[in-house]
Amino acid sequence: MKACKVFPLDTFPICKYVVIVSSYEGKLLLSRHRERSTWETQGGHIENGEPPIDAAMRELREESGAEEFTISPVCDYWAGDEKGSAVGRVYKAVIHSLGPMPDYEMAEVRVFDTLPEQLTYPWIIQDLIRVAGFQGIVS
Repeated sequence: MKACKVFPLDTFPICKYVVIVSSYEGKLLLSRHRERSTWETQGGHIENGEPPIDAAMRELREESGAEEFTISPVCDYWAGDEKGSAVGRVYKAVIHSLGPMPDYEMAEVRVFDTLPEQLTYPWIIQDLIRVAGFQGIVS
């Protein structure tokens, strides 16, 4: 069974992942990985010794092309399924300017008024988008 639970900040002393729920021009900004046809929030692994906020800013730049933005922590989360589980930290970012997409793993970014049906991790994304303050976009 797949599940996602949110917790107050600093619940977990060590987080493995960061998830960034970002907006651009008042709309939800999602990224599409080169190898998938689905949409996802920006985020990824925290490197060894890297503070979670630094990982969040790095992943946001790499996966969206964000150049100027404000970012703040929202909560910690736990997500798991039959294959395992992990803990991480959720951030909310307001992007003020986008530059070219870095030549990494993402193919494109797009803004959305409503959550698309094609999500990479729908059982995680929907809850985290809600917690980050995008209640109106998630049905």
